[in-house]
Amino acid sequence: MTSWLPWNWSQPVYYYYGENVYYQNNYVYYGDQQVCTTQEYAQQAAGLAASVPQDTKPDDVEWMPLGVFALTSEDEGDPTMFLQLAVSKDGIIAGTYQNTATDTVKSVEGMVDKKTQRTAWSVVDASWPIMETGIQNLTQAETPVLVHFSKDQTQQWLMVRLEDPGVEDQVSMR
Repeated sequence: MTSWLPWNWSQPVYYYYGENVYYQNNYVYYGDQQVCTTQEYAQQAAGLAASVPQDTKPDDVEWMPLGVFALTSEDEGDPTMFLQLAVSKDGIIAGTYQNTATDTVKSVEGMVDKKTQRTAWSVVDASWPIMETGIQNLTQAETPVLVHFSKDQTQQWLMVRLEDPGVEDQVSMR
């Protein structure tokens, strides 16, 4: 990832929610450092997800596939939500969200923050929910993600990479 994105990152940054990034007393901490309030953190994710340049033409952009992921919450049985994601050299996130339980397919887009490597995306033309993790986390077999349903409601979910090419054929890029 550090060679694909042209921002000269010397070290990858991973976001492990509940470990190195955690919520305590309505504040978000990264390591031992207080970052901001939980509401501000959700608003930052929303701003990042909405910061895709308006003049971007997806067909004219070079994309690196990040993979197809099952998205699950702790309460859920077998996954019914899937994400296929890719990233451009400008840090644009694009892809498709599919919910097999509701037979819904929607485009998603968002951005990578070039300073923090934090990545946030949402369904196109929707304010909430916003999903976020670190761009480096999306290279892993599984990764925790935060799902911000509003500035006041956030849950930790899990994204698990799918290796079955049959699933990739079912979920198409926008």
